[in-house]
Amino acid sequence: MSTPCRTFLSPGEQVEFTRTITADDIDMFAKVTGDFYPVHMDAAYAAKTAFGRRIAHGALVMGLLSTASAVISRRSVERGTTGTPVSAGYDRIRFVRPVFIDDTLTVRYVVAEVDDAAGRTRSRLEIANQDGAVCLVGTHILAWVVA
Repeated sequence: MSTPCRTFLSPGEQVEFTRTITADDIDMFAKVTGDFYPVHMDAAYAAKTAFGRRIAHGALVMGLLSTASAVISRRSVERGTTGTPVSAGYDRIRFVRPVFIDDTLTVRYVVAEVDDAAGRTRSRLEIANQDGAVCLVGTHILAWVVA
């Protein structure tokens, strides 16, 4: 599907993106996905769990990675790549700690490997809360598709 393409990216390049998770974010995510599990939606139920309060959906938190990936992709395009960068997947995603309403999360996306011959990059991912506590870690693969 893809042929070799220069990415115009280098190992060590990074992006950071910060966003606060609100109750509305969780509610809208539940509406979009249909995941109304009570630990996300019902404060009284969540209070009786090990978390003590509502937590954000893991997939909602993971979705923030898309913004960082888009910034890296745009950077590649602005530098002259001839391919179209698209997500080829996420590996080894781990939800290390819960995300609560009003947590301010910072996504750190660091290019770890560039393989222009394969038209791919691998990047290290981390999402930490306002206290610096890591909530998610993983790897992202970007692929450059050439028509």
